[in-house]
Order: sequence, then C-alpha cells, then structure tokens
Amino acid sequence: MARLQLSEIWIYPIKSLGGIRLQSSKVARKGLIYDRRWMLVDEQNSFMTQRIHHQMALFKLSLDQNGFNIDHQRASLFLPFKNDLLPTPIQTKVWDDEVTVFEVSSLVSEWFSKQLDTTCKLVEFPEQNLRPVDSRYQLNQEQVSLADGYPFLIVGQSSLDDLNSRMNTVIPMDRFRPNLVFTGGEPYEEDSWKQFSIGKNKFIGVKPCSRCVLTTVDQQTAIQGKEPLATLATYRKKDNKIYFGQNVLAIDHDEIYEGDEIIFK
Repeated sequence: MARLQLSEIWIYPIKSLGGIRLQSSKVARKGLIYDRRWMLVDEQNSFMTQRIHHQMALFKLSLDQNGFNIDHQRASLFLPFKNDLLPTPIQTKVWDDEVTVFEVSSLVSEWFSKQLDTTCKLVEFPEQNLRPVDSRYQLNQEQVSLADGYPFLIVGQSSLDDLNSRMNTVIPMDRFRPNLVFTGGEPYEEDSWKQFSIGKNKFIGVKPCSRCVLTTVDQQTAIQGKEPLATLATYRKKDNKIYFGQNVLAIDHDEIYEGDEIIFK
C-alpha cells in the first residue's frame, strides 16, 4: 500500500477569495487557524461568493508577519490578524446558519466596494462566536468558521489526476478549495475515510463534499466554463448532487505539517 502523505495545506482567510498555501498550520476548533474567519457581505448583509461574483477569484492573498496582504490587479490592502471591529453586530446567514459578525472598518469596506464596483462590507467572525456543525454529523459539538458547512475539506491528488485524465483540459486543485491535499492511495479513496491521523491530530471523515458552480470559475482569470462539473456529472453524481472530496472534523487541535504521514487508527 502506497504511503499516504499530507502534501498541501491551504487556508482561505476571506471566504471565496484567493487561498494561501502553508507549510504548517494550527488546527483550531473552527478549522485551520485564520481559515474563512472573514467574508464579504452585500447591502442586504448576504454573504458574497464566486458563485455569483466571479471576479472575487482575482483577489490574491499572502501571509505577512501580522496579517495578510491582499492584492487585486494594481490595488493592495493589508488586513491585520487582529482588528478594532466596529461595535455594531451584523446578523447574516451562511446558507441556513445565522451568524453574528462585525464590520472590520469602513475604510476596508470602501476599498473592497471600489474593487468590486458594488457596495459591500468586509466582516469578521470572532472566534468565540458560535456556528455549530450540522447536528446530524456532530461528534463533540464541533463548530465551523464561515466555510460552507464543515471545518476541513480533504482531497487526494490521485482523485484530481483521475479527473484530469478524463478531460481535455487539465485543471488545478485550486478549483476545489481544499484545506488538506494528500498524495498516495487510490482515486477517491477519501470518500470512505472515517478515523485517521495526520501527525499528532486525529480526524474523522463525516461526508463527501457536494460541489457547485464555483468549481467552474478559473481562479486566475475569473472566467467561468463548464468543467469540471460536466465531466464529474458523468461518474460522480448521486441523488442529483456531484461529489468530490471529503468533509472532515478534528478530534485534536495540534499543529500539522506538510509531509506528515496519514495513518488509519
């Protein structure tokens, strides 16, 4: 059996904007630290994603000592890890979940509004604010950040390789926005993973991840096409949903590192 190894670690600090690859990360209660703790909301305080606003793909983030550098074409912004949030709470929803968030600052919101040419606010989801994982899949009252539903997503490189072998155009892993990528093993074997360890951390696979039109947006150009959903629909469709990757919960909250071995226990 091929050795399974954690090959990539990714966080997406602002929901639906560019990701940052890390060599190591702390596993926190809501997911990897800084992963999807911020998001953009529109004038109705509804969350914004690439599903509608494809141009959100063009915001590129990088890690700095005290925060994140955000670049959009020729404009740039620095977002600190810790912000003096505006005091008025904002009630919003991430799908069916109601969450309480706070605007980072009017200046930051103005910058994003200018870049996107639409009125919006950047909001932060404080670590102490609650958003429980779907009760059907909870083990220990797990919480989730502003991710769609679960604190972690894992995808095997073999799964992407198999998908690409079926298509005319090769697509990168960034279409699927995983937190954890691994090498070794068979295509789609993560579908059936239950208990496994990465380094010192135990994880539980809870359900395969259903995919949406966001996967069809090129993360470098923001242009939408038909792939990979058109191809995935031919062999990865079940109950009218298309699946790729596995949603995961964490039992432990320690550091993980690129190169960590994945072991089943």
